[in-house]
Amino acid sequence: MSLLQRIFRQESREAYIKSDSHFAKTLGAKDLMSLGIGTVIGTGIFILPGTVAATQAGPAIVISFILAAIVAALVAMAYSEFASVLPVAGSAYSFGNVVFGEIVGWVLGWALILEYFLAVAAVSTGWSAYFANFIAPVFKMPTALSGAYDPAHGTYINLFAVLIILIISAMLWGGMKESKRVQNFMVALKVVIIVFFIIVGFFYIKTTNYSPFIPERLNGAFGWHGIFTGTTMVFFAFLGFDGLALAAAEVKNPQKNLPIGIIGTLIVSTILYAGMALVMTGMVNYTKLDVSDPAAFVFQSVGAHWASIVITIGALIGMFTMMYASLFGSSRLLYSMGRDGLLPKVGRLNKLSSQPTTALIVATIVVAIFGGLVPLNQLVELVNFGTILAFLVVSLGVIPLRRRAKTDLPNTGFKMPGYPFLPVISAIFLIFLVTQLQGVTLIFGAVWFLIGLIVYFAYGLKHSKMND
Repeated sequence: MSLLQRIFRQESREAYIKSDSHFAKTLGAKDLMSLGIGTVIGTGIFILPGTVAATQAGPAIVISFILAAIVAALVAMAYSEFASVLPVAGSAYSFGNVVFGEIVGWVLGWALILEYFLAVAAVSTGWSAYFANFIAPVFKMPTALSGAYDPAHGTYINLFAVLIILIISAMLWGGMKESKRVQNFMVALKVVIIVFFIIVGFFYIKTTNYSPFIPERLNGAFGWHGIFTGTTMVFFAFLGFDGLALAAAEVKNPQKNLPIGIIGTLIVSTILYAGMALVMTGMVNYTKLDVSDPAAFVFQSVGAHWASIVITIGALIGMFTMMYASLFGSSRLLYSMGRDGLLPKVGRLNKLSSQPTTALIVATIVVAIFGGLVPLNQLVELVNFGTILAFLVVSLGVIPLRRRAKTDLPNTGFKMPGYPFLPVISAIFLIFLVTQLQGVTLIFGAVWFLIGLIVYFAYGLKHSKMND
């Protein structure tokens, strides 16, 4: 077998089903929606509607969210079909291995490692800043323990960021059956706070703030062009529903529950985002919303200072649930790559808890180091880069998946409508999004993938289970 044939050899669905059969099946549709909403609805819902309205779309930001949701729905349907046919751990990594071959699966897995690790680390630093401000009247964290390693500015470690990662990891250590109750409660509380914002804010709306609903073009923004630019910006607010596919091996009745969880997450998230945007731009004129905390700002502007405290609590909970779901996904991704022999010693399940505890330990250590010691401001956009790549391959992957369903893969479960046109339309939009990323992001991404290929050819190719 030539090297080219070897790296494009495809894993079998049955091998993955057998490998993942020891996972405890504890997740239903409600739990999946909790995980999905926990990831998708983060701090962005308290910030993004205001800043994008102020800089690009005006009150028509609502249209931007709806358009972005439509595109995200195409990707979500592609993921739902894959997860229905391949209910195994690993999400796009495992999908790529089965449909395209090991090298494609590896590249996708390597991209997702970047996505999840950086996302959790970045949000942990944001959570730390919010929490430090929240408790500042009672306790002030020493400067040395309040930021990434930067002796010139007197900071050595972001202690709160490290502690919140360790707390979440401890919750996950006990398994999903025990910790999902806490996650479900936190997500429900977060949704209540967002609904609180929408209902209370509704009474402060001034209809004059909606005029004009679509502002005229100005300095390269606003008008319909601004709406479409806003669509590309807020599309990233919907990232996270793909993480549900990482939990597929732990889902009860995955053919039914995974599509409900993925698409249900998107529907609820769209309603909440659009509601926040509509109320926020109705309470205060959009030109004033380009601030770091627009959700709290609009309540302060109308004299309801007490409500801004509730919003801060909502932001803290939102970040917590996002980190929980993403750290969960990180451990399942590492397990999947270790299961196939491509990464060392992380592909085992704990015999007592049926959880990938080794993978969880590795993910926790790496994320804690990034969150506690490394400045992440310049790297956060790489999260989007890795996600878009996975979305693109999964969208196009529906075409060969559907062909394989005629021969050696099940032809049951959820099917993406509009085949083959909608998968192609989804891919075209995602390619456009890649062109909107900064040049430095593409350079960092290229370096990351070069490192990944070195790891694959130096270790993974030799130790792959497909060699057996």
